[in-house]
Amino acid sequence: MSERPRRRGRPPRDAAAGGPGARERILEAARAEFAARGYDKTSVRGIARAAGVDPALVHHYFGTKDDVFAAAIEMSFEPALVVPAVLGAGPEGVGERLARTFLGVWENPATRAPLLAILRSALTHEAAATVLRGFVLRRLLERVAGELRVPDPKFRAELAASHMIGIAILRYVVRVEPLASADPERIVAMVAPALQRYLTEATEMTETTEGTEGTEA
Repeated sequence: MSERPRRRGRPPRDAAAGGPGARERILEAARAEFAARGYDKTSVRGIARAAGVDPALVHHYFGTKDDVFAAAIEMSFEPALVVPAVLGAGPEGVGERLARTFLGVWENPATRAPLLAILRSALTHEAAATVLRGFVLRRLLERVAGELRVPDPKFRAELAASHMIGIAILRYVVRVEPLASADPERIVAMVAPALQRYLTEATEMTETTEGTEGTEA
C-alpha cells in the first residue's frame, strides 16, 4: 500500500537543509533504493536516509512513494528527449527508431538496473504496475502515436508497449535464449516492421485507398 499523500508546500526549516542539488540526490537515492530493494521494501524514509535529507524534503519535492517511483522511471527514459528522437522527421522509420531507442535504454548499464527493479516491481505489485502503465502509455507511446495523427492512438500504443515490454521481460528478466544474447541490431531489424504497422498502418492504408479511388475515377 502506498504511503499516505502529504500536502506539498514549504518544508519545515530543518527539512529544507538539503542544500544545492538535494532534489537530484534524492532522485539518485530513489533509483538505487528501488533497484536494490524493489518497490515493496522501499520507503520514503529509506530514500531520505540514503540521500542524507529529512523525509519531509522528499515529500516536498515528489509527494508520495508512487510519485518518487514515477520520477525514477522518468529519469531512466527521459521522455523529453526520447519522444522527439522517436518521431524524427515523421512516420517513415518510426518503428525502427522506437525499437532502437527502447533497446538502447535497456542496453545501457546505467539505466538497466533501475529499470529491472521497476519491471520486476510492476509484475508483483499493482501500485508499481499502475505507475509504470501510466508512464509508458501517457508519457511515451500515446504521445508518439498522437503526434502521428492516426486513429485509435491509445490502442496502438498498447500494442507497441506489449511488444516491447514482452521483449524486455524475456531478454532482461527471464533471460530466455537465444533472445537474451542476441545482437540488439538483429532484434531491432525484426521488431521494427511490427512497430511500424502498429503505429502507422491505417494511415498508409488510407493513402493507398484514396490513390486507388482517384485512379478508378
